[in-house]
Amino acid sequence: MSTVATSTSELAARLDRGVPAVEVRDLRKTFRRKDRKAGRFARKRPWPALADVTFTIARGECVAILGQNGSGKSTLVRLLSTLLINDGGEARIFGHDAFEETQAIRRLVNRVSVEASFFKKMSAAENLSYASRFYGMTPRQTRTAIPEILEKVGFPAERRGEAMENLSRGMQQKVALARALLTSPVLLLLDEPTTGLDPRSKLEVQDFIRQVRAEHDATILLCTHDMAEAESLADRIGLLDRGRLLFLEPVSDVKKRFGVETLEEAFFAATGREFENEATEDDDEHREVFA
Repeated sequence: MSTVATSTSELAARLDRGVPAVEVRDLRKTFRRKDRKAGRFARKRPWPALADVTFTIARGECVAILGQNGSGKSTLVRLLSTLLINDGGEARIFGHDAFEETQAIRRLVNRVSVEASFFKKMSAAENLSYASRFYGMTPRQTRTAIPEILEKVGFPAERRGEAMENLSRGMQQKVALARALLTSPVLLLLDEPTTGLDPRSKLEVQDFIRQVRAEHDATILLCTHDMAEAESLADRIGLLDRGRLLFLEPVSDVKKRFGVETLEEAFFAATGREFENEATEDDDEHREVFA
């Protein structure tokens, strides 16, 4: 096996356990967008997707970032997964600079997005087999690992050979989860991972996320607008609002801080607005083009 194909488990064993999994300091990202109310010829203006975001995630921890559409969640995930370049501040993944040491980080991180892409003419099993090669998995390993992972995320066995273009969005999302979890990543970045799934599949995926964390020492950053999902899975919960991180604390501390009974009430207390899944444009005005 080549150096590039070193397994994720071997990489994890080499990491300094005293180094935080994620360190973000004063992270900024600005896009330029048009004011839709100003007409088609309006100039684009700077729009801060993230504004001086700072936080730390310990190894093995699960942190959930709540936020409405357009709050900056997807931008944060794309920055940490080396798909975007920052406009200021810094981010480190297990001590590696997220914007300078991209190759090292890509071997430690796996990402699930609500708009994941695939080779549409290939089947679920073929997509997973192709992805596994980049993480040093052998054909012998994938023969057993791929069926197991697809079963765990609730993907029907009789549809494993069907082309991705014939699958529903919910079914494709299960394959995206399977692809990310196949190699037991050291850091798992989940951007709305259960969107499009039926209630049963959603619970199955949540249980599997817990299993991956427990069995593989995985660190998880979950970005979602599902408050119940966040409260169920995470050790700490943060709130992104218009690009700013308002807090990142255990749920009990959040409720105590604002003197409320629910996370939704805490959001209202922090922002003065109701928490809704607003139908707004994507965080960075770009469709997802990366897997």
